[in-house]
Amino acid sequence: MISLKNVTLMRGRQTLLKDANLAIHKGQRMGIIGRNGCGKTSLFKALSGDISFEQGEFFLPSGLRLSAMSQETPGVDRAAIDFVLDAHKEYRKLEKQLLEAEESGNGSDLARIYGELEAIGGYEVRNLAEKLLSGLGFNKNEFNRSIKKFSGGWRVRLNLAAALICPSDLLMLDEPTNHLDLEASVWLEQWLRRYSGTLLLISHDRNFLDSTINHVISFENERLNIYTGNYSGYEKLRAEKMALEESLFEKQKRRREEIEQFVRRFRVKASKAKQAQSRLKELAKMKEIAPAHIDSPFKFNFPSSSSLPDHLLHIKKLSIGFEESLVDEINLVVTSGSRIGLLGFNGSGKSTFLKVLAGQLEKLSGEIIRSKKLRVGYYAQHQVDALQTELTPLNLIVKMSKISGLERKVTEQKMKNFLGGFDFHGERVNETVSNFSGGEKARLALALIVWSRPNLLLMDEPTNHLDIDMCHALEVALQAYEGGLIIVSHDRHLLASTIDEFYSIHAGIFAKYPDSIHDYESGVKKFNGGNTVNVDLPRRSEILKPDRKAIRKSSAAKRQMLAPLKAEVRLLERAIQEKENQLEKIKEELLGESLYQAKNKAHLSELLKAEGKLNIELKKAETKWLEIQVKLDDV
Repeated sequence: MISLKNVTLMRGRQTLLKDANLAIHKGQRMGIIGRNGCGKTSLFKALSGDISFEQGEFFLPSGLRLSAMSQETPGVDRAAIDFVLDAHKEYRKLEKQLLEAEESGNGSDLARIYGELEAIGGYEVRNLAEKLLSGLGFNKNEFNRSIKKFSGGWRVRLNLAAALICPSDLLMLDEPTNHLDLEASVWLEQWLRRYSGTLLLISHDRNFLDSTINHVISFENERLNIYTGNYSGYEKLRAEKMALEESLFEKQKRRREEIEQFVRRFRVKASKAKQAQSRLKELAKMKEIAPAHIDSPFKFNFPSSSSLPDHLLHIKKLSIGFEESLVDEINLVVTSGSRIGLLGFNGSGKSTFLKVLAGQLEKLSGEIIRSKKLRVGYYAQHQVDALQTELTPLNLIVKMSKISGLERKVTEQKMKNFLGGFDFHGERVNETVSNFSGGEKARLALALIVWSRPNLLLMDEPTNHLDIDMCHALEVALQAYEGGLIIVSHDRHLLASTIDEFYSIHAGIFAKYPDSIHDYESGVKKFNGGNTVNVDLPRRSEILKPDRKAIRKSSAAKRQMLAPLKAEVRLLERAIQEKENQLEKIKEELLGESLYQAKNKAHLSELLKAEGKLNIELKKAETKWLEIQVKLDDV
């Protein structure tokens, strides 16, 4: 058992933990959660022995083998596979001894070394390294490529592979899905489910946490609180706990009402009906988990754009790439209601496509017809790196206001209030960005895009470096966003709750993916075969190219099964529309001053009764409508 008793942990003058206690038992799988800057990574460093607790008792079992994912990206002139193998120090030690014994012809040493290699599974170590690299998205021809030639994101993957190859009793991973694509995230999830040791995992990806952990360690008020179950279970327990506080209960109630109003508002608009229906199941889930985030310091929304043209982009026969084409024949119409997710493996061209649409990279050929009123908000990793670190958040908002033509319309106080929604309060708005952490810079870069009032959002892995509360706030904001959205993300929960249609990019082909993100995830898992085998990347097209004959047959059977449910949905939608119209008329009549005169008292009473009855009937109809939608989604 690993135990902390009355420990205090500090970073500089900031107290992260005070008199905190924790017990981790063998084989437990713990998700470590808390807001950016609360001390999650510092706790890992203390457990690894890189830093010390200021006070208290810390116990690690003797002989415990610990493996942790390094946060420093290597830049040495070393082959990728050799870098990973170097992390298995016992294997490398025996490998060196074997070479020396073979050169000296020492038979007894050779026999001993062969035995020790057998005992540690040394004959499978190189094969394991290749499996890890393949699973994390490296092509076979990249195994012997120098680390220097890989980008920072790919070097992070090498750090992850190095941590996974080490024999360990305790594995500690800090945001391992950052810089992974969705396919590699699913592969890692499967690998970790088979890990037999104790797992400590820091992650903002709720789906990833749900699939890999059975306990949650939450940083709360300089303490460590343990919850049994996965992340979704933690949210429910925390929501129940917080509902006991009256002030928080009222906030929870208001938040639920906001989500219900959003669904109702978008359902009645013909142009938004499909959008509301396709995401209603996720919204229903969000309504239940929202209370767990009610004390979040993040609350923002995308202001309505001054213009929302029906058609934002018309893309015809577009070819993108660099010296050579990556993707050809891209045809796509993007409207104000478009919610598009891009699927495909790293290097397929997803990010390149967004850069071309954002005007940051020239197209090779084809046509992009842009609306005259198009306002693009482009978020990508380099946007964070491009922040002018000598400026302050307030300076940057003022600068963005001038670019967006808003400087005469907003006061400094409004700017400060806006930044407060991203948890930049008080003097922090006047602090230079150079002092900010990676998570704070990511929040600020996102804030600048929100402030610019875009009617088309292009987002490339927007949740990297954000904590779970901020990810939740972003989901909520995107739900209510009225413009078009094209997104690349490995965060399945974000995709499921904000996206209506998916397009895949694979082997130079851009095509509509006919199913949901959950179907795509299932395809990845099925292709991986449920185990950590070597995956030949070019053959992964099987995931993106389902059996068309089987799909047609399945679709016909599904249509027949769904027909009565869809008919009932149509009847309910007409009934809901009719009741909402009746309620609207009653509300208009209730605004009349003469209604409240003594002579009209009876009529007022009738109206109020009718309003109450209609509200009850409407709620029942909406509940029934939601139940059928859930059935439709599950078929």
